[in-house]
Amino acid sequence: MKIGKMIAAAGLTLLSGCMSDKAIDPSVVSATPQILKRSNVSSLYGMQGPNGPPITIAVYSFNDKTGQRKPNDKFSVLSSAVTQGAEVFLIKALQDAGNGKWFQVVERVGLDDLIKERQLIRNQRETYEGKDAKQLSPMLVAGVMLEGGIVGYDADTISGGMGAKLLGIGADINYRVDVVTVVIRLISVQTGEVLVSAGATKTIYSQGSDANVFTFVDAGTMSVQMEAGSAQNEPTTYSVRLATEAAVVDMIQQGIKKQLWEYAPRPASAAKPTPAKALPAKGPDTK
Repeated sequence: MKIGKMIAAAGLTLLSGCMSDKAIDPSVVSATPQILKRSNVSSLYGMQGPNGPPITIAVYSFNDKTGQRKPNDKFSVLSSAVTQGAEVFLIKALQDAGNGKWFQVVERVGLDDLIKERQLIRNQRETYEGKDAKQLSPMLVAGVMLEGGIVGYDADTISGGMGAKLLGIGADINYRVDVVTVVIRLISVQTGEVLVSAGATKTIYSQGSDANVFTFVDAGTMSVQMEAGSAQNEPTTYSVRLATEAAVVDMIQQGIKKQLWEYAPRPASAAKPTPAKALPAKGPDTK
């Protein structure tokens, strides 16, 4: 009986060792999420600004255009697969580009509320200050605007797993890869021309593993069953944010190639401050 338990324990240890990332296709585990985070997102904050003031830009909406529901194999889920407020990520990415040197974002998503608040201030001033009431400053207008949204959410683009069982002891691991796609368009307000169309895709990786034991003890008269498992899902909202930031970087780079804004890389010497020269110390006889 002890020999059987030892074999069972050894089998469980062996199968648990198989439940590691090495059991998965390396091309699925690595790649898109980490590469996107290290390259495009880091350049969003560290890129050089334009040669001039920030560009005034407006964002009216950036909606979910996929119509997809959250994937589930067991029961129906009415929740959307992606966030319904992705415009906040787009506005934040525009504000962070070049540490705020690239764009000056004006409020357009809540334009109705903004106009109501300005009207309320105007009415209050006219009521208590009369005709000499101070006028509100004019609102900023944008020369360009952004349109677009989350245009794709593809579930189970890649899926698979592996498992094994020995003497009633087994373990298995499975994974799934989804893909989210974001597209933005830079439009001229004066002419309506689409100046730049940019986009980015981002993978959403999910992994689950479990182990189970089913055996008989006490001379085969009593059964014992044990199960354990875990799952790790990459947040969909996090992937949407990274894809949006990558699309903004792509839009800026395309605008530079098309010479839509004044931009010239600064020489490396200009980025380094000139060291200050040490002044001679003044003695008692120095005038």
